[in-house]
Amino acid sequence: MEFSKVISLRKSIRSYSNKQVEKEKLKKILELTRLAPSWANKQCCRYIVVTDQSKIDEFGGISNSWLKQAPVVIVACADPNDSGSRNGMEYYLVDVGISMQQLILTATDLGLSTCWIGGFNETKIKKVLDVPNNIKVVGLTPLGYAKEKESLTSKIAKKIVGSEKRKLLDEIVHKEKW
Repeated sequence: MEFSKVISLRKSIRSYSNKQVEKEKLKKILELTRLAPSWANKQCCRYIVVTDQSKIDEFGGISNSWLKQAPVVIVACADPNDSGSRNGMEYYLVDVGISMQQLILTATDLGLSTCWIGGFNETKIKKVLDVPNNIKVVGLTPLGYAKEKESLTSKIAKKIVGSEKRKLLDEIVHKEKW
């Protein structure tokens, strides 16, 4: 698929079919995610691929209930010691952001759906997945095939969040000065 089309097709999906994700597609997604740039190429990102339905069900109680529909949940983590900071900014967050964007765009290119989730209880996620104390859980995404028909939950979320709307270019771009 043409790259600009991949970007324009990417959407946050909150309703998944029970169709399983092919192992080859999952491997390709993870491989291209691994290639993301990072602070001094230290590669702080770590990913936990969860397919165990009982664990995914636990996530639904910790984060968003609709997450339970997804056949795969990918948990994005970082080892802050494998990144850096400057001017009070922790770059492990940037590193994971870049890496997750590659994950999400690759999934879109392969016909799969995702939804970046930042609202979760890190302590509980770490407990469910035995994540070491020094590792930060930064985000998670369901991965799977979108349901043919959009769910009511998804429609409500889009309305509240306004995820279909985008600001105009001249609202976000400044020339020469602010």
